[in-house]
Amino acid sequence: MSTLIIILSSICIILAIAGSILPMLPGPPLAYAALLLLHFTDTATLSGTSLIIGAVAVIIITILDFVIPAIGTKKFGGTKYGSRGCMIGTVVGIFASPIGIILFPFLGAVAGELIGGAGMEKAMKAGFGAFLGFITGTFLKIILCLYFLYEMIAALV
Repeated sequence: MSTLIIILSSICIILAIAGSILPMLPGPPLAYAALLLLHFTDTATLSGTSLIIGAVAVIIITILDFVIPAIGTKKFGGTKYGSRGCMIGTVVGIFASPIGIILFPFLGAVAGELIGGAGMEKAMKAGFGAFLGFITGTFLKIILCLYFLYEMIAALV
């Protein structure tokens, strides 16, 4: 039974790393599920502290994944219109194609700024901030999933 659970855990971690980039798969939650599965085997166990810290990290990264593009919009001179447009674009992008998850926060920030009365140059700058925010969130998800992979390998060795 442990072998089957280790195989399922390995599949989860592979899907998690892919899910850090692809919007259809929740990367960090899948990586955490891989650790939980591994914890219930006879072969490897993880400490309760490690599992709690992992859960907190997943929650924080998941929230930040939605918030960071809006922060990027603000940092690049966007107003509340651009930030709100970015948040709406991020949510809509989740239901769109993989390109949509990248494109919609940018377009939402640009549209929000244009609705708020900003010029095209300022709107594009805010959109670029949203794009950088998206890239930052993706990077954080990948780092967390790779850390969980490291934990998984360390628990098995």
